[in-house]
Amino acid sequence: MTAEPRRRNAAATRAAILASARRAFARAGYDGAGVREIAAGAGVTAMLVNRYFGSKEQLFAEVCADTMRDPVILSAANLEAEDFAAAFARALVQVTSPGASPLDGFLILLHSASSPRAAEIGREWVARGHQSTLEARIGGALARERAGVALALVAGLQVMRQMMEIGALADADPEALAAILTPMIRALFEAER
Repeated sequence: MTAEPRRRNAAATRAAILASARRAFARAGYDGAGVREIAAGAGVTAMLVNRYFGSKEQLFAEVCADTMRDPVILSAANLEAEDFAAAFARALVQVTSPGASPLDGFLILLHSASSPRAAEIGREWVARGHQSTLEARIGGALARERAGVALALVAGLQVMRQMMEIGALADADPEALAAILTPMIRALFEAER
């Protein structure tokens, strides 16, 4: 009796490739992660990665989009909170907890920023995702710029508090840190409309 050939599941294969690519790009950035490594992590061939995604660039763009599908700081609950600035500050403090793994979407963009093409792709997805969401939520004059400053604050805290573990931030009481951040964030979000 001949063994039945394994059935292919396109959705599962695509998801496995995407998950492997997220891990590889978060660890090594766009230039440091290879298609063969990504394929091996997904248990497929490099040819299959290219069949599903077309190219490493297209795979990277899909990974960027995938990292923004389930936002943490800009979650629906936080966006709808009565005090959005306080919810944003609390979420930022929580997501940058020292010792916790930085968000893979942040690591992907950070480790890929030196690649001009990856930086361009990342900028496009940040603009479509977090930037657009935040701009729409805060509205008013200079919403684009204010949202950009808020995203820079998020990135800065991730580097300084979580990755470098600068004592003043890493050792701070989370509630005290949120209390410091809230009025700053409120000033950004509630600027003259």
